[in-house]
Amino acid sequence: MLRTVSTAALASTVRAAAPNDRINVGLIGTGGRCSYLARILKTMPEVQFTAMCDVYSDRVEALAFELEPTTAILGDYRRLLDRKDVDAVVVGAPNHWHTRITLDAVPAGKDVYVEKPVTHHLDEGDRLIQGVEASKRVVATGTQQRSWDHYILAKQLIDGGRLGRVTSVQTWWFQNYIPRAPQTQINQRDLDWKTWLGGAPDQPFTDLKYKHWRFFWDFGGGAFTDLMAHWIDAVQWILESPNPKTVSATGSTKVLTELQCPDTVSASIDYDKFNFTYYGTMVDSVEDGGIVFRGTSGVMQLTRDGFEVYREGVRVARPSERPEPEIIVRSTGDGTVSNLRNWLDCIHTRSLPNAHIRAGVECARSSHLANQAMRERRTIAL
Repeated sequence: MLRTVSTAALASTVRAAAPNDRINVGLIGTGGRCSYLARILKTMPEVQFTAMCDVYSDRVEALAFELEPTTAILGDYRRLLDRKDVDAVVVGAPNHWHTRITLDAVPAGKDVYVEKPVTHHLDEGDRLIQGVEASKRVVATGTQQRSWDHYILAKQLIDGGRLGRVTSVQTWWFQNYIPRAPQTQINQRDLDWKTWLGGAPDQPFTDLKYKHWRFFWDFGGGAFTDLMAHWIDAVQWILESPNPKTVSATGSTKVLTELQCPDTVSASIDYDKFNFTYYGTMVDSVEDGGIVFRGTSGVMQLTRDGFEVYREGVRVARPSERPEPEIIVRSTGDGTVSNLRNWLDCIHTRSLPNAHIRAGVECARSSHLANQAMRERRTIAL
């Protein structure tokens, strides 16, 4: 029987905040992603922005003018962490800053929402977990699938045996980084490039590195840490298996020669009970991204729009076709909204967030291992 379900009814309701529930939020690194998070937080009743920090003054001033003109504008995040009128911070700086800022924020008494990947190097993971857990602060990571209504429902169905034993998971993600129009140039006079580099090797400023830092090794990790990380986190969570056994990966640049990280990649990661594959390219975006779980009793195709479940053993007209789906679920929500809502609720209750720091480190670890296998051209056995 075909069942079509909307997940709108599953969405969490927004609680009305009492005056003493107010959460004073500071923003660190106010680029595109952090600005998006801030606009969502602005709709949450208990949030008030008290400070914003970025080494590019043009950008932080524009966001403050849009969201909270009276907020303090700073160039050094340590000054923001020193402020008594900041309860929690959102870290949207490039990847190479995530661990450092988080480990500076939690002993300063700040709760943290840090974008993924939470680490830039494998050796940062244990230190980050220890620092966060010792601090007792509420730290959530930007792997929003863990708070997204239909991903939660998908996990419940798989936990309940709907697919039987899952042995294979296929994932993909395509985006298009080919330049289509001239981009606005960065005003270097108002950018503190040396501070932006942080612990990265000293190097001259370029517009390309500043805007596309995710695809330069000193600052990001390419497609595996930027895109695959979301899917591998969802899979490790849904199938409750965070520890790879072997990791192999390949990658090369076919079109985007100006970027350092490959534009076309694939990975195969073996776990105790299933095999995970990922493939993607940064030169087209027709199909976007998704996950297919293959089990002994059925198949689930899961994307950010929803999911379909196909039952094993149903006859089809042609072997190359799937049967009619047994279940169709469509999502009308935004997992980022739900994830931020969960973080704020956990600040109120001092509970562990859905996207907690251990999950963030495990997700980043698997993604870093894929990069290592690709760059060293070998299979990593763990």
